[in-house]
Amino acid sequence: MSNLEWVPNRSSQLPLHQQIYAYMKRKIMNGEWTIGTKIPPQRTLALQFNVNRSTIVTALDELVADGLIQAKVGRGTVVMNNTWSIISSTPPPDWRNYVKSGTYQPNQSIIQDINNAESRPDIIRLGTGELAPELLPSEKMKKVFLQNKKQPLSLSYTEPKGDLYLREKICNFLKTKGIAVTPASVLIVSGGLQALQLISLGLLHKGSTIFHETPSYLTSVNLFQSAGMNLFGIPMESEGIKIDLLGRLKRQHNGALLYTIPSFHNPTGVSISKTRRKQLLDVCSKERLPIIEDDVYGDLWFEQPEPKPLKATDQQGLVLYMGSMSKTLGPGLRIGWLVGPEPVIDRLSDIKMQTDYGSSILSQYAVAEWLASGLYEEHLHHIRKELKIRRDLTLQILEKYFSEIATWNIPKGGFYIWLKLDMDVSMNKLFKKGLKEGILINPGNIYDQNDSTHLRLSFSYATAEQLEQGLIKLADLIEKRND
Repeated sequence: MSNLEWVPNRSSQLPLHQQIYAYMKRKIMNGEWTIGTKIPPQRTLALQFNVNRSTIVTALDELVADGLIQAKVGRGTVVMNNTWSIISSTPPPDWRNYVKSGTYQPNQSIIQDINNAESRPDIIRLGTGELAPELLPSEKMKKVFLQNKKQPLSLSYTEPKGDLYLREKICNFLKTKGIAVTPASVLIVSGGLQALQLISLGLLHKGSTIFHETPSYLTSVNLFQSAGMNLFGIPMESEGIKIDLLGRLKRQHNGALLYTIPSFHNPTGVSISKTRRKQLLDVCSKERLPIIEDDVYGDLWFEQPEPKPLKATDQQGLVLYMGSMSKTLGPGLRIGWLVGPEPVIDRLSDIKMQTDYGSSILSQYAVAEWLASGLYEEHLHHIRKELKIRRDLTLQILEKYFSEIATWNIPKGGFYIWLKLDMDVSMNKLFKKGLKEGILINPGNIYDQNDSTHLRLSFSYATAEQLEQGLIKLADLIEKRND
């Protein structure tokens, strides 16, 4: 059951418990909460409805009296029946079995909790990997749509690979990174996740092994696992992935692809050095191991640009290069791109047409205008300055409150600081205690299931005041971890 979107009206003459009772009863009676649906715990409901627990108890008691819910040992409180189940000669479908039968694996429970908690207005988001609302160019975006441009605004479907004008502008943008490519080798996608999904559907078979850095963002999504593939982690060091292991592991595990984030890695913030990038490309070329290069953070450097992407020196079509506007211009645009050999792009564009018939034409129009007008470069300059200020502030707070309990890296760009605690902790307990204190963290075991000492801190979302307030609370929770 996802976050409840309704809250009781405190101005109403109807008591709060009766409003909650009526709301939950409607959910049951109209079939939104089917028989067997588990009702959230009382403490969770009290938090979501912003009421006392006693108010929740009273509302639930009335639902029990109506025979609509029942507390079951080991299962919690579940929906027992509704009007339809009582008067119908045949029972309604058991949607629980349908839900369990789906081939796509659910998110880790802790990630589901994170996704739900991010909608809470009172929460301090210390791990969120996106730009704060105040850093997004909302007003300039409005002007882009209002201005009379030469580029016609169409509301029709685009061609399979995406709007040609946008792909041309992306090609021009990629030239600044040393990547020479034509529009035929560019596919517009609805964010990086869709690019990965298309790759899993169009290029790989069930049982394939995907190599990735450990820790890795890739382990926080079940995209490849849901397609029946295996993830295999390769350790990292200060300069990036340990490439001396690749050859042997490729042969032992028949690796199909390597997924890597060379610039400002998620979650560690590490960047692969120029020398290591060349070595990585050489090894993968020798082993015939294709690379998925995720470069969504590459433009967010602070003092100096990152080394050229792997794709810039790829002369064999070895690298599938992913870029996106989600981390720079706005995640709601849902616009990214995948660059690769034409046969690959042709194959994946055909699958994309079968799944969604193209990304939003309005978003494609907007991104093309930002790239063509020079607004995007101006925006990047502004965002780099703002992120550096937030990074420096976060480092100052860490130095003041965490110097005796943790160590950390100093990222040269991106969003993240990889905080290493000086002791093992129960990440689940720390996460839950944080939620009670109004802070949301991203534990390291999301990115490596065996990790019990790291946290991914993000300085891109919380305000300066929230960063200080939240990190002080977090330090206190860590020091009192045994309480």
